[in-house]
Amino acid sequence: MLPQSDLRFLREKIEELKNALFFSENNAVLKIATTIVSVLKVDELGEMWFFVSRPQQALHEFDREFPVKLEFFRKDKDFFVHVLGKAFIVNDPEEINSLVHDDIRELAAGHLVLIKVRMLKADYFERTPTATHASWWRDLRNQLHTWMFNTRPGYKPYHLADAPMPMLSYRPVA
Repeated sequence: MLPQSDLRFLREKIEELKNALFFSENNAVLKIATTIVSVLKVDELGEMWFFVSRPQQALHEFDREFPVKLEFFRKDKDFFVHVLGKAFIVNDPEEINSLVHDDIRELAAGHLVLIKVRMLKADYFERTPTATHASWWRDLRNQLHTWMFNTRPGYKPYHLADAPMPMLSYRPVA
């Protein structure tokens, strides 16, 4: 598990950026469409809550849990966050009623679907300002860092689970 201070740091950054591109990464025939989401809250367990548009197909036809990727970005900020995790479709009336706000309950009952994402991996990136007359020494150092460590400066990976997310396997039927 991630130390509480790192989780608090990620929560602050995600809440500051607020909006993300949501990608469903399962291989099912029916999957939630790629869309822009606005995170309602990030709880103490590292779970994000947000709404997506209700698909035209029946909701029970979709997988209840599936892998996802969220890319948080805002033009006026000097950082961005990428999150990999496992999404859960929340449509159990008891779980929805336990939520604090009546607005959320009404939206979940209407034309939106409540999604909970358990973060498994989060990558935090800081953009370095590009100077017009940057020193050749700094450019050389950054290039060597990229070649040697295969990462960019400012890259900080966070792993939020003890075990990696299970990968779906395909076995042909004989």
